[in-house]
Amino acid sequence: MDILAAQVGGLLKAHGLMLATAESCTGGGVAHAITDVAGSSAWFERGFITYSNLSKQQMLGVSEATLAQHGAVSEATVREMVAGALQYSDAQAALAVSGIAGPDGGTADKPVGMVWFAWSIKHGATHAQRYQLGGNRAEVRARSVHIALQGVIDLIGQRTELA
Repeated sequence: MDILAAQVGGLLKAHGLMLATAESCTGGGVAHAITDVAGSSAWFERGFITYSNLSKQQMLGVSEATLAQHGAVSEATVREMVAGALQYSDAQAALAVSGIAGPDGGTADKPVGMVWFAWSIKHGATHAQRYQLGGNRAEVRARSVHIALQGVIDLIGQRTELA
């Protein structure tokens, strides 16, 4: 994970971007991986750990209606989370993650291991993606951190291709 986080940092720094994270099921795991990299203060602006629905509303501006209609683990919610991370920080890039790490909490519509991600660059497009991850709670969370970081690399790569 250290190598991936360092790659994220190198790309962000090379493009003069700061990153913010909005995390739910990972509980700050993405921010932890990032801040394990020496010098990450040059490219990591802040992290929001919004585990409860209320914290998503208060800290990131996620709509109560969105949460009621779609739930915390949904495309609509991670899109609002990533938008809030950009709005309530000085970062130019952000990621959001919300999922069901288990072992409990899953339903037929939203099984354990279902995780939604969103990545965005300020004033740019937002990309959201759903994954169905296997494994126990720790494995789902670790894979989610990996996917979140890889998504930043992909996002910056797309930005470079478009420039």
